[in-house]
Parts: sequence; C-alpha cells; structure tokens
Amino acid sequence: MSRFTDMELAIAKSVDLVSVASHMGYTPKKIGKYYTLKEMDSIRIYNRSHWFRWSMKDVKGENGGSQIDFLRVFGGMDVKEAVFWLLDFAGYVKPDESKSSYRVSIKKPELKNRIVKSDVEKVEKKEFILPSPARDNSYLYRYLSEERCLRMEVINFFVKKNLIYESEKYHNIVFKGNDKDGVTRFASMRGVFDSQGKPFKCDVEGNDKNYGFNIYNDDSTEVVVFEAAIDLMSYVDIFDDFYTNKVALGMLGDAPLLTFLREHSQIKTIRFCLDNDTPGRRATIEFMEKYKRLGYEVINSPAPVSVKDYNEWLISEHKKNEKQVTEAIVSSNSRATR
Repeated sequence: MSRFTDMELAIAKSVDLVSVASHMGYTPKKIGKYYTLKEMDSIRIYNRSHWFRWSMKDVKGENGGSQIDFLRVFGGMDVKEAVFWLLDFAGYVKPDESKSSYRVSIKKPELKNRIVKSDVEKVEKKEFILPSPARDNSYLYRYLSEERCLRMEVINFFVKKNLIYESEKYHNIVFKGNDKDGVTRFASMRGVFDSQGKPFKCDVEGNDKNYGFNIYNDDSTEVVVFEAAIDLMSYVDIFDDFYTNKVALGMLGDAPLLTFLREHSQIKTIRFCLDNDTPGRRATIEFMEKYKRLGYEVINSPAPVSVKDYNEWLISEHKKNEKQVTEAIVSSNSRATR
C-alpha cells in the first residue's frame, strides 16, 4: 500500500460501491437506506461505500469492508490490484502522463470472480443506453430550483442544450457527457427525492468514464473544472458565466479533463473549482502541479472556505438574500404601524 499516495487512496475509497457491483455483473437493489444484491441477498451495501455479508458474519476477512475488500473477495484481486482497479474506474491518470498521451495509464486487471454459493459469474459490460425521458421535466425543475436554488434561466440553458433531462423511471435527473461531435458517451443520474436519507446517485451502465458532463465553446481558451455537475451549474449561476468551457469529473479522476483537452486543443488555461474537503484539496494540488508541467496556466478557484462546494455557496447566498428581504419587509411593516 505504500506505493499509493494519500490522495490516490482517498480517490479509491470515494468510488461508488453500488456502481462497482453493477459493473461486475451484479444487480443492486435498494431496500430502505441500504442496497442488497439480487444474486446475494445477504449482502448489505451501506452509504454506497462499504458492505457486510450476513451469511458469513463469522468468517473474518470475507464478511465485509470497503470497496477494496469487495474487489478482493468477489473479484479475486489482491489489495494492490484492487486499488489500481478502483483508480482506473474513477478515471484517475498518473501525474507523470505526457501531454501527447491522453489515456488512462493504469491497466485494468481482468476480474476473476470467486464463485461461492449464490454468487454469479461476471457478465460482459452492458450496452450504453440512455434512460427514457419523462413526458416533461417538472420534477427536474422543482428540485434544481427549490432544493438547489438554481435560477430558471440557468436550468433552461442546460435543458435547451439537451445536456440534462428527467428520466421516465423514478424521475431522476440525467446529466449527459458528450464528445466534441455532440455524441453522448457518458451519463450519470441523480435522484430528486432527498428526504429519505442519502440521495440516489449512479452512472448509467456501459458509459465511457473518459468523458464527463461538460459544455464547450471553441471561442473560449479556458476550461473550468468541477467534481459534480450541479456545482458546474451553480458556477454558471453565481458568475453568470455561459461562455467558458466547463467539465465535471464525476469523481476525482481526471480522465474526463484529459479527453476534453484533447478534443478542444485551443484550451490554454485550466481553472480548478474542486471541493473544499480533504480529497478535493489534495486533488487540486496534484492536478495543478501536473497540468502546469504540461504547459497550461492553472488557477485554483474553490468556493469560499466556509462552504464545501459551489452549490453550497449558491444555497448560502440564496438564504442570505431571503433573510435580508424578510428583515426588510418586517422593518417596513414595523415603521408603517407606528
């Protein structure tokens, strides 16, 4: 484990375990606040990051753990292979990649599922099929405007660009990652009902993780980089910036950024707007060093330290404005009754 940096381990442990299980050929099923697997109903996946197998609760080393342990037990990997696999799955690219090589340098080991009772063999990677759209985007608009405080102008902009839409099933928001020709190569989904604990998030099966949610303008020489799609939209809202190129990594791997730079060669400046948590700050430092060496101008532009990310910043400003308006109304009414 000593060969991996703290940031690399943080990235590996940030990978969505539900997506990992699905990629390996299992069928995750949500039950209340946890997930189980159709093929192994004794499995429990909690917070999309760690698991426990009740059927083997007394077998140490086989009954649960992190994403790394899941690959070790069900993928037949050792710890080192599992970390490499997770980094590749996250789209992480080693800092010493040359500018002329825009590819993931970590070789993905072949999964070697260990078949035990009620386990299933690994299946081939599924075809990439976008979820069917709903008849309208009513839940999408309600969630993004009321819960995420995005202006209607911003939401309309992304809807009209056909970059986001509401799915027919479950009414999830689908965020599309297109290539330079407008072909969708990647898509992620985000639930709109957060009242039942941790919100639903996942990537659409079969997607290409070398792409991310993005918007491009070939007249702009700057790209602004985020972790999440909603943070990207929040940046547009805060700065009224509909002009610059923008890309959301999805996780903390930079493969989507490398692909974007390859497809949009006019880019000279990269502005990093990653989260203010420890993994986000570590990734920012490493990415800035990496892309500076590759010849780009790099700028660190996180949200204020009092908030975690750009959407939290937008929400805090919205609440602040609401409070000021309320206080002004109360003050006005008080003067009027004197």
